[in-house]
Formats: sequence, C-alpha cells, structure tokens
Amino acid sequence: MKYLPFSVVSILLGTALAAAQAPATHTPAAASLATAAPAQAKVAVVVFRAAVSQTNEFQRDFADLQKKYDPKRQQLQALAEQIDTLTKQLQAQGATLSDTERAAKARTLDEKKKEADRDQQDAQSDFQTDMQELVNRIASKVGDVMTDYATKHGYTLVLDASQSQDSPTVLYAVPSIDITKAVIEAYNEKSGVPAPPTQSAVPDAPGPQSAPKK
Repeated sequence: MKYLPFSVVSILLGTALAAAQAPATHTPAAASLATAAPAQAKVAVVVFRAAVSQTNEFQRDFADLQKKYDPKRQQLQALAEQIDTLTKQLQAQGATLSDTERAAKARTLDEKKKEADRDQQDAQSDFQTDMQELVNRIASKVGDVMTDYATKHGYTLVLDASQSQDSPTVLYAVPSIDITKAVIEAYNEKSGVPAPPTQSAVPDAPGPQSAPKK
C-alpha cells in the first residue's frame, strides 16, 4: 500500500473556488449569483513531525525501541573499548615486538575494526528500519485524527510547517491557526495511551518520510 506525500493536506473548496474565479456575465442568473457571499478559505498549519513524535504512543514505543537496541549498543561499546586497548598496546609495544608479533597484533586489530564496522552498519540499518516502521505507523493514525479535526472545525486547507524538503516552507503563521497541540491532544485522547513517566527525547529528524495513506 503506497503512502502519499503529506506536504500539504487539503480539503479543497472544489467548484466553489472555480466559480469565484469565473468571469462575470450580464445574465439575470449571473447577477443573482454575484450577490452571494464568496466562499472563505479557513487555513491552519500543523508541525506534522512534532505531532507524530510528541504523541504518548510514539513516546512509549520509541522508549521500547531504545530498550530493544540496548544490548547491541553495549556490545558495540565493548568492542570499541577492545579496539582502543589493542591500539594503545600496539603503539606502546610496537618497538619491542618482533615482526611476527607486531603483524599478528595488527591483524587482530584490523579484524576487530572490520567486525565493529559490520556490526555498526547492521545495527544502524535495523534500527532505521524499525524506526521508519514506527514513524509510518503512528503518522498514518495521526493523519486520520488531523483530517477529522480539520473537518470538524471547518478548515479548508492544512499546511505542514515541518522543516523538511518534502513540505512547503511556512515563513509566518499566527499562533491561533497552529493546530499541532490540538491534534496531539486529540490523538492521545483517542489512543488512550497515558503519558510516559519521563518523555523520551526525540529529535525532529525521525519525521515521517512517508505519510498517511489517504
């Protein structure tokens, strides 16, 4: 199932906007329509990445994800310490070692470095995959809540104010049209997930690369 870009989520005015832009005529029907009040757009902005990462559900699942990778993190730290120890030993003892001993230690150090690189890349790839799955899963549900909120409150256009290449640049917006906090609160209420004891620090970087399906 393909996720569509969520740079701009809009509830368009449709034919009303087209009619407002149509050239006027001098027929009685046109004169009657001209007296009608023009349709007004109601615009809101949302920092969608923040709306996703600050939900109670995301905070809880992100903390669980960190715990999942704690053993791997500790393993990599231990391997890094081994490499540091071997490096210092080789530097300190290099002059007193035979060529055979020096070559053996250098080979062991090289193997440890290659092992660390492989493990680091594998762990990073696995973490990014799990992180992306988490972001997409929550983003899809947050998108549904945001759309429902916008519809109920009569918004005709919602712009994503997240700072990313996939979203438009919102240079200025009055605070009163920022619905980010309201969307987060609506999502927390719907999900029923309580706030975690301590909020995990989640940078904006893991913002949804793929956004909700519509």
